[in-house]
Amino acid sequence: MDVVKEREEIIELFGNYFEKLYNIPPLAGRILGTLIIDGCKTGLTFETLVEKMSASKSSISTNLNLLLKMDKITYFTKAGDRKKYFKAANLSERLANFLKLIDSEMIIINRLVDYREVTASCPEEKCNLENVKAYRTHVTEVGKLFIKTINNFKQIEISNNNNQ
Repeated sequence: MDVVKEREEIIELFGNYFEKLYNIPPLAGRILGTLIIDGCKTGLTFETLVEKMSASKSSISTNLNLLLKMDKITYFTKAGDRKKYFKAANLSERLANFLKLIDSEMIIINRLVDYREVTASCPEEKCNLENVKAYRTHVTEVGKLFIKTINNFKQIEISNNNNQ
């Protein structure tokens, strides 16, 4: 296996995936992929990202700020060093953002069920009510699974931080 080629292909796959998932520019997706692949141990500096991405400083800066605002990445500094070291946000934090979306969707689903229970007046609306109730059950189960997975990742992250 050519590891350099494989690394580049994985970063490109991440870039395409994140671009579609988060509706972000391709460069932001590739930066996030690069931080997942190359930044997990020590983080990557702005200068390193400019070099690795072969992009302008302003493009890298704009996309880093976007990813920071979206809580997809974090940064830290080291004593005596003025540079920022960027890393992908912990997986538990990234998954917690999905859980927020699930919670928002549950609010809408519950409102729709309450509304439809009062207003359903034809077979199609009654069918819609049953579908929405089934969907609510599904979303509830997905939410529980996310909570379990997030807690598992938090334990792994705590363990990893204690071993450093």
